[in-house]
Amino acid sequence: MASQITMKKFLRRIILVVLFVFLAPLAVHALVYSQIGWPKNWRAANWASSGVLPSPAQHEEAMVRIYSARTGRWRGIFAVHSWIVIKRRSENQYHRFDVLGWGSPVRHNEFPPDGYWYSSKPELQYQVSGSNASALIPKIENAIRNYPHNKHGSYVLWPGPNSNSFIAFVMRSVPELHATLPATAIGKDFIGYNNWISPTPSNTGWQISFMGYAGISAGLVEGLEINLLGLVAGIDFINPAIKLPGFGRIGFPRPTRFE
Repeated sequence: MASQITMKKFLRRIILVVLFVFLAPLAVHALVYSQIGWPKNWRAANWASSGVLPSPAQHEEAMVRIYSARTGRWRGIFAVHSWIVIKRRSENQYHRFDVLGWGSPVRHNEFPPDGYWYSSKPELQYQVSGSNASALIPKIENAIRNYPHNKHGSYVLWPGPNSNSFIAFVMRSVPELHATLPATAIGKDFIGYNNWISPTPSNTGWQISFMGYAGISAGLVEGLEINLLGLVAGIDFINPAIKLPGFGRIGFPRPTRFE
């Protein structure tokens, strides 16, 4: 009898922790985000250039940038969409790669490189320019070609493989990036159907994940993160911050520039 009571108390505490750490922040963010409003549908949304990238002619050097932006309508309460942009030295155009949920998943220049995503302005997650970018671009292109979920119908909105799973795969495949995605990038922790353990996207630590549904990760860049049903809560120790579902990172900004 005593053991049963102890187990019930333990389960109640677990439920309270889940409610407090995962669901309460998400509920608060839902109230905040709903006040902003969002486009009624895909056609009503703004997909134009946001102007955060200079024209290729104004930026002669090679460049690699990774962006994220809140997804459409109610999904923006808790998730972002991510993509990568590359440009070789003296090239007169950018190349944007992201994964979409219809047709062939991996797309090239489907949208402006710095375009709004469902009217949400893109946020810079990573950038590198010059000779370092030139060295990284062939490796990034090779990772894009070898993305394992590039067949029609392989896209899964939740918990992956989706757009964030794609960018996280590129990051893991190019260790020199030392990049990561925000806590709100649901799908970044999907590491495959048969894999349970993998380097973190930044390759500065390790993570255990059950097909993106639940897991834990620890890395120098990511800090400590716990994933539950795609929602992430965690702590960044090096650049002090907490990570909460819906809100994402709260605290000191994480560096985006690596030269």
